Amino acid sequence: MKKYLITLIPVLFLGWYPPKNGMGKEHTELQSVAGLDEDLKPTDAQYKAQAVAVRLLSNFHYRKIKLDDSLSSVILDKYIKDIDPGKLYLYQADLEQFEKYRYSFDDFILKGELDVPYEIYNLYRKRWKERSTYIQTLLSDPKLLDFTGDETLDVDRENAAWAASEQELNDVWRKYIKNEALDLKLTGKVDTATVSMLRDRYKNRDRGLARIRTEQAFQTYFNAYAESLDPHTDYMSPVLADRFKQDMSQSVEGIGALLREDGNYIKIVDIIPGGPAFKSKYFQKEDRIIGVAQGDAGKMVDIVGWFVDDAVKLIKGPKGTTVRLQILSADALPNSPPREYRLVREKVKLEEGRAKKEILSVSNGNKVYKVGVIMVPSFYRDFEGVQKKEKEYASTTRDVQNLITELKGEGVDGLVIDLRNNGGGSLVEAVSMTGLFIGKGPVVQVKEATGDTEVQSDTDPMIAYDGPLAVMVNRFSASASEIFAGAIQDYKRGVIIGEPTFGKGTVQTLADLNQWAKGEQLGQVKLTIAKFYRINGSSTQLKGVTPDLLLPNAYKEHEFREEAQTSALPWDQIGSTRYEETGNVNEKMMSWLNDNHENRLQSDEELKQLVSDLESFRSARDNKIVSLQEGKRKKEREEAEKKRAALAQLNDEAGEEEDDSDTTPKKNKKDVYLTETGRVVADMVALIHEPSLADVSRKNKR
Repeated sequence: MKKYLITLIPVLFLGWYPPKNGMGKEHTELQSVAGLDEDLKPTDAQYKAQAVAVRLLSNFHYRKIKLDDSLSSVILDKYIKDIDPGKLYLYQADLEQFEKYRYSFDDFILKGELDVPYEIYNLYRKRWKERSTYIQTLLSDPKLLDFTGDETLDVDRENAAWAASEQELNDVWRKYIKNEALDLKLTGKVDTATVSMLRDRYKNRDRGLARIRTEQAFQTYFNAYAESLDPHTDYMSPVLADRFKQDMSQSVEGIGALLREDGNYIKIVDIIPGGPAFKSKYFQKEDRIIGVAQGDAGKMVDIVGWFVDDAVKLIKGPKGTTVRLQILSADALPNSPPREYRLVREKVKLEEGRAKKEILSVSNGNKVYKVGVIMVPSFYRDFEGVQKKEKEYASTTRDVQNLITELKGEGVDGLVIDLRNNGGGSLVEAVSMTGLFIGKGPVVQVKEATGDTEVQSDTDPMIAYDGPLAVMVNRFSASASEIFAGAIQDYKRGVIIGEPTFGKGTVQTLADLNQWAKGEQLGQVKLTIAKFYRINGSSTQLKGVTPDLLLPNAYKEHEFREEAQTSALPWDQIGSTRYEETGNVNEKMMSWLNDNHENRLQSDEELKQLVSDLESFRSARDNKIVSLQEGKRKKEREEAEKKRAALAQLNDEAGEEEDDSDTTPKKNKKDVYLTETGRVVADMVALIHEPSLADVSRKNKR
């Protein structure tokens, strides 16, 4: 079996992205930073890296897209968006100037030219410096802290028009900084402290601008091309490739979270099972870290606008020491304040990131059923232990099999495999774990760029568990999780419950460009080389796995999923491989389960409240307009906190008594979704024992 890289690979530095809220600095100090006034220029190594990477992508990338005028237009738009995503620096006239190059980027890439991309990047740096001058003036204006006027700010500028004049852009920035100042004031800071913090924040951002070197400019430009092929293909310069290997592993030793820059923020892109962040249950993917403090009494350092390597240095630290983080959650409303959490640093304990079990007691009619739950945070496999032929190497399949044996010994009536937030891992483990629930047979198909398709199968006829089964998934279940869930669904072996999964059905490999250079460091490329297909022929790409039974959720359909990426590879279908359905999840059973679930949504007070709160929460998130008037803003923030608190009481995100400085890991909190899944399994058990229940239900419906 071939080895494939199938996890949601977090990239430490996918090109440099300017912050949405801009940067500012005293003009005199800005000019004194070495190299800031010098235009960036490409190096000989970058010309070579571009030539090698283009050949590599043209010949081996799964997606065979011709480098022509059509792709050139896409590259230009992406390059500009990556440079100035908030439309806070460049003017409409600048965009009009770039139009003459719209259909030339394919020629630039094929001919190895870099002058125009650097011309655009250098103009952006010039505009940034101009903004810095204005921001410094603004921070000296006492009117900035006057929050009596009835003004508003649209915090979402994705569809905003580019500023037509300096005056127009100044007004946008005035509102943005006023918004930041009001946020700080509402946390209790006095005016002098507010201005001081804003000055420090913008000074730091300007230092970031001064640190931008030619390799970041090249990487940003070349990734506008690479990521136009698909969102999981990218180039990393030599220095940043080293950071990917070093800083990421170092971050694991701190809190166990993988980080990257995203616009103005440091974002959590993955949480390592077994680490402090994972065990605390405070965090989720896409959360943003805006402040870091040392110990229980250290000053909170604002890290908005920081580079990720600087942020990691602040977050990591000696084992046993304490770090406090200010977090803006992924689902925070525009007016939600950050929340502060305390973690004790330690190395990731792999054993704590392994599969675990618990038992739910579920009432169904006059009976109480015992439902076993196995939480699988990732598909882990100790490949080094396998090579050394160690008997007890870490294996998801072995752990799950042992837990099944224990649960069967405890007399469970049904089983839940919880794959929520499981971003993937070992393909070998996904295939073999599927084999615990089916006889031998195909599990997944892998189609390579050449068109060749390989079927990967479980060859062990042993079945560890043949009883009622449910698999829980959400939009952060990806790759190997989707392979397992898809196979269980195709074999009709169990019921998939939750929300549509992430939809990453592609395979990547890392290519070191240095092997084509003589003593030079050119960096590396991660490129997509294959695609996953279910045994029924449907790709897991883009669509992911659609549950048999949908649970209510707080997000829009495409939010935080592969579908949100404009360059994502499309869904398609190939021929089905031969397999035999071995389960009993049929149309009759699903009708019975869905009817019971819908009845509970209408009658169960917790579920009714959850649906109501989710609808209210989604509506509030759609409103991106915030008030800049202090009184109205306080009211908006109070309403936002009420909505968040209402949801927190109904799921495992928070407990009943949590405040902004919670220091206790969230254990044994209510999980409405798991409770409802347990009820579904109990329904399955009841129906299997008494099949006539479904007939009675259908008769009552008529």
